Amino acid sequence: MDGLLIDSEPLWLEAETAVMARLGGDGWTEADQVQLLGGSLDRTVRYLLSRASRLVPPEIVGEWLMSGMAERVRDHGVPVQPGARELLAQVAAAGLPHALVTSSERRFMDAVLARTGLRFDALVCAEDVSVTKPDPEPYVLAAKLLGADPARCLALEDSPNGVASAEAAGCRVIAVPSLVPIDPAPGRTVVRSLTELRATREGIVLRSGRPLEPAPPAVSTPADPGG
Repeated sequence: MDGLLIDSEPLWLEAETAVMARLGGDGWTEADQVQLLGGSLDRTVRYLLSRASRLVPPEIVGEWLMSGMAERVRDHGVPVQPGARELLAQVAAAGLPHALVTSSERRFMDAVLARTGLRFDALVCAEDVSVTKPDPEPYVLAAKLLGADPARCLALEDSPNGVASAEAAGCRVIAVPSLVPIDPAPGRTVVRSLTELRATREGIVLRSGRPLEPAPPAVSTPADPGG
């Protein structure tokens, strides 16, 4: 969601900078933000506390951060990335089941969806899983909610953690890198923007007509020679 569908990274930078100031840290930069791209709230809080000079319980730091983000979205909105609305409209018109899979907390996800009006058939956020991206659990759950085989799913991701999560679940991936470069790979197509994509009844394709990267060949398990 962050970086792929909405341009929330400037809001995260503001909120994290404000929290770091409350923690008495030495400052916060875009380099710090890159370290946390696509990660969980727990990981973000641990990183913030590792830079802090004040001892504050992790749950309090998490509350500062998430309440700050939710307030920013409710009060000021958040820009939708170019091509996101159009692609989602095409996906819905084509009757393709689609889910939002995010490492964000539910209240932030709900605030974004309420403010942007983006809609999905299923939602998976941090509270829905025992471990977030890069673990495959979020995408495994999303496929289950859609009644789909992960191997027949196509995941759109902007971060290395998200790509790792989707691929570990067995999904093919279209990567739209935001802050961190992502290289093509078997089963992984890389584009610069969602505007390069369109949806048909057969799925999401490239507007250029270039085929998506095929899935890597399945690895066969050798038979046990023993009796």
